Formats: sequence, C-alpha cells, structure tokens
Amino acid sequence: MDFRDSPAEADFRDEVRTWLSEHLVGEFAELGSRGGPADERGWDVRIEWERTLGRDRWVGCSWPVEYGGRGLDFSQQVIFNEEYAKANAPARVSFFGEGLFAPTLIAYGTDEQKRRFLPKIQSVDELWCQGYSEPNAGSDLSNVQTKAVLDGDEWVVTGQKVWTTLAHRADWCFVVARTEAGSQSHRGLSYLLVPMDQPGVEIRPLRQMTGSAEFNEVYFDEARTSADLVLGDVNDGWKVAMATLGFERGTAFLSQQLAFQRELAEIIAVAQSKGSSRDATIRQELADSYIGVQIMKFNGMRMLTDLVKKGVLGPSSSIGKLFWSNWHRTLGERAMDVLGTDGLLVANEGSGAYELDEFHQIFMTSRAETIYAGASEIQRNIIGERVLGLPREPR
Repeated sequence: MDFRDSPAEADFRDEVRTWLSEHLVGEFAELGSRGGPADERGWDVRIEWERTLGRDRWVGCSWPVEYGGRGLDFSQQVIFNEEYAKANAPARVSFFGEGLFAPTLIAYGTDEQKRRFLPKIQSVDELWCQGYSEPNAGSDLSNVQTKAVLDGDEWVVTGQKVWTTLAHRADWCFVVARTEAGSQSHRGLSYLLVPMDQPGVEIRPLRQMTGSAEFNEVYFDEARTSADLVLGDVNDGWKVAMATLGFERGTAFLSQQLAFQRELAEIIAVAQSKGSSRDATIRQELADSYIGVQIMKFNGMRMLTDLVKKGVLGPSSSIGKLFWSNWHRTLGERAMDVLGTDGLLVANEGSGAYELDEFHQIFMTSRAETIYAGASEIQRNIIGERVLGLPREPR
C-alpha cells in the first residue's frame, strides 16, 4: 500500500486543514480534545462545535450527497480523521448517531427513514443512544429479553437495558428487542427506533469510579414507537445489530485511535520532564507503546482496505478492537508508572468530588474499553472461530 497522498488527496488535506484553522478558535480551541464518546466534559462547547461541523457537512461527511453528506471516499475519511486528531479538536458528541446508527440506517433503512433521521443527526437536533446490553445479555447479546409487541400501528416495548451511554442526553435509542413470542437466541429479534422523551421510559444514572455518570440503566414500561420505525425486517434484526457492532469495532473509533498517538506523546514528554524516562523499564514500556500505536495504525489501514474491497467489515474487525482496547488500557497503566507517587493524587474540590487530570482519565476510562463494543473474551472467540477456523467453544 502506498501511504503517500495523491494530488487530489493532498488538495483535500489542505481543505480540511484550512477549515479547521479557520473554525477551531476561541473556546473550541481552548477545550481541546477533552471528552470522549462516554464523557460529558465540556458538553455545551462540544455541542456547539458539533453544530459548526454539521453546518459545513463534516458531520455525515461520508453519507451520500442526496442525504446531505459529502460522499467522501474512505481515503478522504481517513484524511479528515487524521487532521482532526492532529488539530486537537473537541471530542465528538454525535458518536452514536453519526458513527453507529447513521451507517446502519444507510445500509438497512428505507428512503423515508433516511430522510427523517439523517438531517437531524447532521444538525445535532437529535442525539442517539444504543439499547443493546441487558443485565443478562451483555457479552451474550442474543439473550436479549426486552420485548416489543405490535399494538395497532405502534410497538409497545417493555424491558430493561443497562450501560446505556448518554441515555440521559439522547432523544432516540436504537433498541434490540424480541418481537417474536417464544423465540430464542438471535432469532425473533428486531431493531427498533424508540423515542426517549415519553412516559414509558425511565433513566437511572450509574456513577463510575471517575466520579461521573455517563452510563445509565433504562427501563421501558410499555414505551411506544411507530410500527414503521423498524430498521430492516421484523424478526430479522440480528444482522442489523451485528452491522452496527461492525461499525463500532471498526471505523467509528478511527479518530479516537489516531488521538492515542498524541496521548502517548504527552506521556513521553512528562516522563522526560520528571526524569521517569531514565528508568530502563519505563523507557522500554514507552517504546513498546510507540510500536503498538504504529501496529494499530497499519492494522486499521488494512481493515479499511478490506472494507473498500468487500463493502462490509467482517470478523477481522474484532482483531482491531481487541488490539486497540488492550493497548489503551496498558497505556493508562504506563501513564501511572510515569507519574509515580503523583499518580495516587487527584484534585479534590472540597465537597468529596474530585477532578481527574488527563492521565488519570486515560487510566480509569480505558478499563471499560476492553468491555464495551464487545468484551475482549468475545473478540478472542470470534477471531478463533471465524478467522482462524478453530472449533467452537463448548456451549
């Protein structure tokens, strides 16, 4: 693969850099890249930044032009994400809407559904959350028990979801529910689009060790949604749900992974200033992290090449997800090694609350990355069974 820009790609890179330099100013530039898909830091500023992106069609830049996008090809999407990360631009708030739901909608939705939902995602007038995990259906998503029953021209949804990131901020939720009575495993599931602002939806925050509460439990008690708000065919939602996971494990985290290189550079700079880099073990660990982020980059390129050739992300996306999530967790541990005893201290606001610096944030939030979007244990099973052709794990 030739990683050099073609003349057209170089021109596009200049366009992205110019736009960012003109718009990434003031409070947007001051905020930097703080925050993340499961993080509310700088929320109001990030919302306004997202709207700025949306007005110039950088939200939805990969969508077809007829649906308001720019129709960017994969190389252009990579360039945009590279330059976005290099510019230290604010973390995106439309991750679930633009990154997960929109590509699934474009692949499986009707024209009417696309024209209904895509513009609202681009203008940031509607935010989305993901209704997948349940208390007894986390890694084993096929054990979903949330039910939906058709009542006239509406679905009536009853059940519980958990670890629903930013549900308290969301206007809509894409919900995997069992729509065929008596069905088991992946059969009889449907992919429903459910409005969150209604009497039948209760949201309960779950506070984490970071002190924040972006995750939630969501209870559906005869919540309702229109009968036509099913993505794909009724009772055939498993393949739609798996497509969403493919985007989550693959392209949706591209910008985040590119930002990891900047995090590593910051950790190395602190190690040098504190003298930690003189420790042979720490120096070796940081060198290993540098090698890892390069592997991540080229593995991501290989995965995107497969996507261009085949049009879909296969089980190989599990390789990328398994690698980056474990690499980032290890980076957080190495950041604490660099800080030494300072890693035991956080700023206390006097009321029992505390303010985490960037290194503490990396250390704590990266623990969850090996769980969400498919736990590492599940990724290893997928790689073993579907990539390497090993015997299936005993059930």
